[in-house]
Amino acid sequence: MIKDYKRLTSEILHENPYWSYMHDTYSLQDNQHKADYFYVNSLGSTIIIPCIDEQHFVLVHQYRYLNQKYSLEFPGGGIPQGVLPQQNASKELNEETGYVAEYMEHIGTFNPYKGVTNELCYVFVAKNLQAYSSDPEKTEDIRTTILHRDEIVHAIKKGEIWDGMTLAAWTLFFQL
Repeated sequence: MIKDYKRLTSEILHENPYWSYMHDTYSLQDNQHKADYFYVNSLGSTIIIPCIDEQHFVLVHQYRYLNQKYSLEFPGGGIPQGVLPQQNASKELNEETGYVAEYMEHIGTFNPYKGVTNELCYVFVAKNLQAYSSDPEKTEDIRTTILHRDEIVHAIKKGEIWDGMTLAAWTLFFQL
């Protein structure tokens, strides 16, 4: 039988506009086993699959500090307080790629790292794109690229696309 966990205490160790780093103490249902739990309490995130047409997609090259290397991935970002997932997806798409979508469809939701965060990532497909200029945040160095579906599959197989959120979004896209 799976035992329920009971939160005993909860404290914020650090917070920013997108998430809080938390420290909880908890016990199992029997109150005999107490432990610490550190996690990221997230407001969520969005990732967008921008479709130029049925075969071509917009991706971004972005430097990922924690991994100390560039990542080829779909655009996306954290959801700030008071912003709905679809609003955030539209903002991130334009900010990172310069595109605005006439049509945005939510195709799924997943947790990118269930043992460390309660984050839910909302996946959107963007269609009927219009090109404008991008305006990434000052801390982001982003370049866009358009890849054919087969090139994306090849990049995944070669390990050039290694971002878990992009891989999960691509998997959800093929479930349509």
